[in-house]
Amino acid sequence: MNPIILFLFFSLFIMTLSLQTDPAKNNAQIIVMGLVYCDVCTNNSFSRHSYFLRGAEVQIDCNFRAYVPKTKEQVSFSVNRTTDKHGVYMVEIPSVDGIECAEADTASTCQASLVGSSSASCNIPGYSSTTDEMAIKSRHPNLCIYGLAAMNFRPLKRNARLCGK
Repeated sequence: MNPIILFLFFSLFIMTLSLQTDPAKNNAQIIVMGLVYCDVCTNNSFSRHSYFLRGAEVQIDCNFRAYVPKTKEQVSFSVNRTTDKHGVYMVEIPSVDGIECAEADTASTCQASLVGSSSASCNIPGYSSTTDEMAIKSRHPNLCIYGLAAMNFRPLKRNARLCGK
């Protein structure tokens, strides 16, 4: 992934670390987030001409395994979110009994998919779905942050004047 996107993505994660959690609880608060941008040069990477898309709609589907003695429980959800002015979508899941933060929890998965663009000039899906996630360890107890890879829309035609041939 482009280093600029990674830097911006980690910057947004740092902002979420200021969220407060109740340390008395052992249940995890989960945040799932990602970015949507317009790939003006249609090369599936964030260039100097790219910009973050405000108002893009994203569907987020997650499945978390709950660790409850003697049972196998799962918490699943599917929600739509709209990106903010920085192209960020986010869903916060309040604490759920049995869900714990785990560094290598392969039983928990999330997928994000593009639903629609807010821009008439940048509405063709590029990277339209992602399951690539990165779990970020927080300084706050039981705050799990799952960052999904960036997705993008692009214009119908590449702008050769801006992007070259």
